[in-house]
Amino acid sequence: MAFNFISNIGAVTTKNLISYCGGLEAVFKAKKSKLLRIPGIGEKKALDIVNSNALKLAEAEFKKIQGKDIEVIFYLDKDYPERLKHYADSPILLYWKGEKFKNPQRTVAIIGTRRPSHYGIAECEKIVEELQEYQVTILSGLAYGIDTTAHRKAVELNCPTFGILGNGLKKIYPAANRKLATRMLEHGGVISEFQMDTEPDRENFPKRNRIIAGLSDAVIVVESDIKGGSIITAEISNDYNKDVFAVPGRLHDQMSLGCNHLIKTHKANLF
Repeated sequence: MAFNFISNIGAVTTKNLISYCGGLEAVFKAKKSKLLRIPGIGEKKALDIVNSNALKLAEAEFKKIQGKDIEVIFYLDKDYPERLKHYADSPILLYWKGEKFKNPQRTVAIIGTRRPSHYGIAECEKIVEELQEYQVTILSGLAYGIDTTAHRKAVELNCPTFGILGNGLKKIYPAANRKLATRMLEHGGVISEFQMDTEPDRENFPKRNRIIAGLSDAVIVVESDIKGGSIITAEISNDYNKDVFAVPGRLHDQMSLGCNHLIKTHKANLF
């Protein structure tokens, strides 16, 4: 947990630190002169590590999760999802509530706009229904709209479903999905890389989207404007060599512009 409290140190740098220093504790015991010899560690980062009070902060964080049925999984743990291990920028730490992920055989992310049309909602529900017989685990971001529709339909059909959050697990965002998130714990759960008190700030969501992409075998964009989180997730998924699909829509529908553009530019297969 302490690595998450060191300023200016991301997932890639943390993994390099542990590798070069020879272990977790060795990083916190290393002198500045040794840290400076590690590629990517300059004067500022070395000072941030040496002068950090991260271990005290991690101790306080550990107390916050006690009694809340939250599991913390480090990237070196055996329970860390196999699909995420392949990526250099995958999170070093995951906060987990609900069932273990258990590396399911098939995972599909269903994502889209927060303002879906009746067409988008109907198509999203139909996709989940048709995936049910293949024992697919449904992933999404627990946001309004398409995300909520995908999770809710999965819960109705007893399909495993996991929501990846852009905030800490201290609270569910949006609040309107608290009951849905509780129901998801029976056949799935909620996951976050962020510390417990982290607010759902705008900059967190692109980071969250790379986890959705990394955990998925295929990504389906149901409806999206030309810009937005779903488009970011689709582009990350392409970078990760995932199968990306987009549901086409009418030419001038605002929430089909993004899907149609993904198909036109060969960034998604026609669903």
